[in-house]
Amino acid sequence: MSGISGDGVQRPEPAGVPEMPRPRVTEFAARSIGGGLALLLGLAGLAAGVCLVVAGATAGAAGAKAALIITGVVVAFGAFLAMCGLNMVAPGEARVVQLFGRYRGTVRTDGLRWVNPLTSRVKISTRVRNHETPVLKVNDAYGNPIELAAVAVWRVEDTAQAMFEVDDFREFVSTQTEAAVRHIAIEYPYDAHDEGELSLRGNAEEITEKLAAELHARVEAAGVRIIESRFTHLAYAPEIASAMLQRQQAGAVVAARRQIVDGAVGMVEAALERLEERDIVELDPERKAAMVSNLMVVLCGDRAAQPVLNTGTLYQ
Repeated sequence: MSGISGDGVQRPEPAGVPEMPRPRVTEFAARSIGGGLALLLGLAGLAAGVCLVVAGATAGAAGAKAALIITGVVVAFGAFLAMCGLNMVAPGEARVVQLFGRYRGTVRTDGLRWVNPLTSRVKISTRVRNHETPVLKVNDAYGNPIELAAVAVWRVEDTAQAMFEVDDFREFVSTQTEAAVRHIAIEYPYDAHDEGELSLRGNAEEITEKLAAELHARVEAAGVRIIESRFTHLAYAPEIASAMLQRQQAGAVVAARRQIVDGAVGMVEAALERLEERDIVELDPERKAAMVSNLMVVLCGDRAAQPVLNTGTLYQ
């Protein structure tokens, strides 16, 4: 199964990730106007209301006085109520607008904006955020206890889904990030025993891509887009760290010995070929085997060889 991310990229959903329900509501732009004009009209209404009240207070007739005062109060209250629809929207923020519980859109245009004053507006940050998991202790694919932590860079892409699809999108991202890190850790070994097998330590780039894909699949329901994810800590657990260090050291020694032997065989082969080409000495198979054995000991030994001078013939 595959899904389309917020940036329009088709990404396959990794195996083992629960299928999230389809969103019941998606973001759309709310109806709003520039707040400057609304502010001027509101101030003019307040001034008109005050003027009517003052005029009513100075009127002589009782009926005109009451009418002017009531009209002035209504105009001033209406202007004040209209000004309650003004909102300051900073860059990197959005306002989710609701009217009597119904979603009426999102205001993303920064600056002073005016919407229906009867609506409620909830501020949601659309800035890029970091979430770093604590150091988690899990078992890898081979059952070895390891410690790992990761950081996820994310932002809110769909404010309606972040507001209405989950209870708390911040806590949702935190929990799903930890779940994704644990799932990736148990799917792959820390170090691969077989050549060509993916491992957490040896294939960091491939594992990071799989982590990002799984995180995207898990948090997409909350309207969140994962920008980047990386492991910040990866190590064996303390109880097996020393044993695994010995295993790594043994592997390094074996690899070094293999390289030394390969080089020594090549040097011996080249030496025998040059001796035969220049006809320096003629060796029978027994003496050639002895010479090969001596050269291999000298070239592959850990310590410097102690030469023994032969003062007799080659066969003594």
